[in-house]
Amino acid sequence: MRVLLVEDSLTEANVLTGYLRQAGLTVVSVTNGEDAHLKLQRQKPDLVILDVILPGQSGFEICRELKANASTQKIPVVICSSKGTEADKLWGSMLGADAYIPKPVDQQELLKTIQQLIAA
Repeated sequence: MRVLLVEDSLTEANVLTGYLRQAGLTVVSVTNGEDAHLKLQRQKPDLVILDVILPGQSGFEICRELKANASTQKIPVVICSSKGTEADKLWGSMLGADAYIPKPVDQQELLKTIQQLIAA
């Protein structure tokens, strides 16, 4: 299973990549929305993990575009963000995010969420 990770913090990206690889997932990591769109055109991932605060497009904007596009709308989207208020979670949900995980990310919660989304 292939996961597209969109995270501009190298430290966070390394931590999340480690968690995902331990779970046997293939991780493709990019740092901004532009690169994310290029990767999505080349090969559709099974799941997308988005940070909210990114250079250029925000994770919320990328999520909205993914869910509005017929070729990517079925891909589950998990938002991982330090912006973890109920309003942020609600906004993510309104834009089509399938899950919202606050940072610092709990490994068990992340993997459980991914398993639920894949099984759905």
